[in-house]
This record gives sequence, structure tokens and C-alpha cells, in this order.
Amino acid sequence: MSERDHVIWHVRCHPDTTQDAYRRVLDLASEFTPTVQPLPPTAFVAQLRGASKVFSEAPRRLAQRFQLQAVAKHGVLVRVGVADTWSTAATASAHAGPSGVLHLPDHRAVEAFLHPLPVDELHGIGPAQAASLRRFGLHTVGALAAMPEDVVCRLLGGKQGRVMRDRARGIDPRVITAHRMPESTSAHTAFPWDETDAASVRAAVLDLVVTVGERIRRRAQVARKVTLTIGLAGGASVSRTRTLPAASGHTEDLRSTAYRILDGMALQRARVRRIVLTAEDLTAADTGPGTQMSLDPEREARLRIEPVLDRLNTRWGHPVVRPAAAYRHAS
Repeated sequence: MSERDHVIWHVRCHPDTTQDAYRRVLDLASEFTPTVQPLPPTAFVAQLRGASKVFSEAPRRLAQRFQLQAVAKHGVLVRVGVADTWSTAATASAHAGPSGVLHLPDHRAVEAFLHPLPVDELHGIGPAQAASLRRFGLHTVGALAAMPEDVVCRLLGGKQGRVMRDRARGIDPRVITAHRMPESTSAHTAFPWDETDAASVRAAVLDLVVTVGERIRRRAQVARKVTLTIGLAGGASVSRTRTLPAASGHTEDLRSTAYRILDGMALQRARVRRIVLTAEDLTAADTGPGTQMSLDPEREARLRIEPVLDRLNTRWGHPVVRPAAAYRHAS
């Protein structure tokens, strides 16, 4: 990769990083380049064309410098993938190893890194897609890259097939767009083992929904989007975002959206390590359209009781009162 080529960072902050610390790390990255695109809850991608010349350091050394400053100034551990495309850098950041930085300087290095990986470790591929490829005998990223495009499109669908095959070959035309991170808040949980029970995963998601819902209602805010990130065994993760039908801070609305995301992931028997739920595009509740009367009397009853439950949890501490379905089964 020459200095004239694109240099892209994909940065993963430690999963326990708070939103305030995450924003500070984003500000630190903006000291290296103005082109920083947040990927909430704890990642971002940055375009560093020409930055090595400005700082008189090679791309790997520059990434290490950023990594050290993130720890020294903000106490945040980060892993950095450095490559010439978004998806390759993102896959690299998930395999940065003990050093925390993995630099793929040219196409030969990209192929040597990507091709031996299990196909489910390619950035952006979902568990259901990976299972479809494995059933066809495509177990590695290299096998996916070598397969004819029409075959992959039949397995994964036209658009997704082309995208995943291109990423397996180190191709990703997406453009990084600098923008301010919208206000958001997140909650997370981790399992002490690889959780494969769908009911336990669903209960954990609901518990996070309750936590986030109470928090944004205390702030008199509503959310426009919900992002669910599932961390899997081996370090891979799946993240999806959905826009709510209408901006809301009600647990019921956040729950239904989070469940739709979870169901759409088709995790099946995936080994889940960690779950992060983020409410995004937060705005003041009084700037939204307001809550409309529902024709569902049961929903109206739940909405009326919600402020009472919030006051109980605020007084006695979460989670004094929460939905029964949020309790996980004892093992």
C-alpha cells in the first residue's frame, strides 16, 4: 500500500467502554484525521489518506501511536485493523491479537490473512449466511472468494452474494463519511459461558431493553433507532439497526423492535458471549409527535403503569420491578 492509497482504520474499543469514553476516543481519532465515522456502540472507521506523511510515521506506527494515546489519555483499550478497505480493516481489527494492531499493507497480505479464516469470521456475514455456505462446502473465506459469483448469489441472494464474495476478495467500495455521533445510550450484558439457549438470550435482550427504556425516560428523551449487537464465541459479532415506526421511549416499543432485530439475525444455535443494546438518535420527548391514543386497551394499561414502575425502580434501584420474561432460567 503506497502513501497515495487509502489507509483505513477500523477501531474496536473495549466492550465495557462507556458512551462518554467512546466519544472521547472519537475526539482523539479526529486529531489524526477529520474523516471519522462512528459505528455505535463502541467502534468506528476512519480514513487516513496522507496522514502518514503529515505525521511522518508509517501506517502501523501511526495506529500504535493512537492506541497508546487512547489508553494513556482515556483509559480505553482499543484494537485497530489497518487496511485499504472498510471490511478488510474490520475483519483485521477482530484478529488484532496481543499487540492490538493488525496492519495489512498490500493485496498479498490481505489474501494471506483473509483466505484461511473460517467463513463466519468475515466482516458482515451473519450466522444464517455462514451456515448456508458451509452446507455447500464453503468453510473458509478463501473458498468463498474462489467460488463463481453466480453460485454465491444463488446461495445468499443476488446483492448479498456479490457483497460477501467481494469482501472475501478484499473488495469494499463503501465510502467513509465523517459525521457527528448522534446522541445515544447503551446497556450490555455478558454470559459467563457460551450461551446457546434462545430463551436465555431473549430474556437478556429484554432486560437490556428495560434498562435502556428507564434511562431515556428519566432523561425525558425518545429514541428513533435501536441497534442490537451480539458478540459470538471466537470474537466475531453481528450488529443490526432498525428504525422505530415512531420515536418512542416506551419499553414496549423498544422491546418489539429489539425482538424483530434478534429474530432477523437467525442465530439458531449460535454461541452467544455478549449482548449490547443501543438506543440511538435520541431527542427530547417534547420535540416528538407525542403519544397517540391506542385502540388496544391492554397497551394503554401498560403505558399507564410504566411511570409507576419507573418511580419504584428509581427509588429502590433497578431491577426491583421488571417483566417476568426478563428473568433468566436458573441453570
